[in-house]
Amino acid sequence: MFDIREEALELDPLIAEVSDPGHGAVVTFLGVVRERGAEGPVSALEYTAYREMALAKMRQIGDELCQEFGPLKVAAVHRVGVLEVGVPSLALAIGAPHRKEAWSAAARFVDRLKEIVPIWKKDVPLEGGSV
Repeated sequence: MFDIREEALELDPLIAEVSDPGHGAVVTFLGVVRERGAEGPVSALEYTAYREMALAKMRQIGDELCQEFGPLKVAAVHRVGVLEVGVPSLALAIGAPHRKEAWSAAARFVDRLKEIVPIWKKDVPLEGGSV
């Protein structure tokens, strides 16, 4: 399950999606907007995406992870729009037979997302600031 949406993110549906009787591990990750952007302090980040391609690339990453780490279930949702500091922008859940593969796959998913998925962010500076 992969999605790009404007609505708030929740982990519970992702956990349900990746849970399996054969999985001894479910790893979750939330990427959260931090107060410092590439150029300095921010009040928010504005995310945009090429939705259809982003979803295809997220599925591609899921397939890559299954080839690299064995039988997994992967679910991820990325938000778009203006997100204030402290708001989750990415929710990820990975189910795997063992914890080592689940942790490794989660880290790899986030790295690959940043490399190949057409989702862009723009700093929204603090009022009176320049970015």
